[in-house]
Amino acid sequence: MGNICRSPTAHGVFRAMVEREGLADRIAIDSAGTHAYHVGSSPDRRAQSTAAARGVDLSDLVARRVAAGDFDLFDYVLAMDQENFLALTEICPEHHIDKVQLFMDFAPQMRTREVPDPYYGGPSGFERVFDLVEAASQALLDDIRQRHLR
Repeated sequence: MGNICRSPTAHGVFRAMVEREGLADRIAIDSAGTHAYHVGSSPDRRAQSTAAARGVDLSDLVARRVAAGDFDLFDYVLAMDQENFLALTEICPEHHIDKVQLFMDFAPQMRTREVPDPYYGGPSGFERVFDLVEAASQALLDDIRQRHLR
């Protein structure tokens, strides 16, 4: 939504996986919010702390809002929850609508379709977000390998 908690965590986790696999030159990664609440801000300090404790650096990320060109540029436009999914489908050109998906649909074993917003909660919420995005990121990378990197 504001691009300071869930999305930058997913961005950082996925980027670390892609770099570890030597695919950074083949996969473009970015994160954005559906609202302009925090444009220009760094990720939430609690998200950064949780990520750093798990070996993922978010310090270079800066919040931005989804742009119309994102739908042309990226093969996947992933939402963290149903509210953001709907916001994305409202601004997405019809010919790119199949790109908009819920991120957690890549990890059905986690038994949730949404990544909960940890902003108003405590540290355990940020830990849960990290666990969820880690599982979905691995499955997303597997999907990209199958569909785009053969």
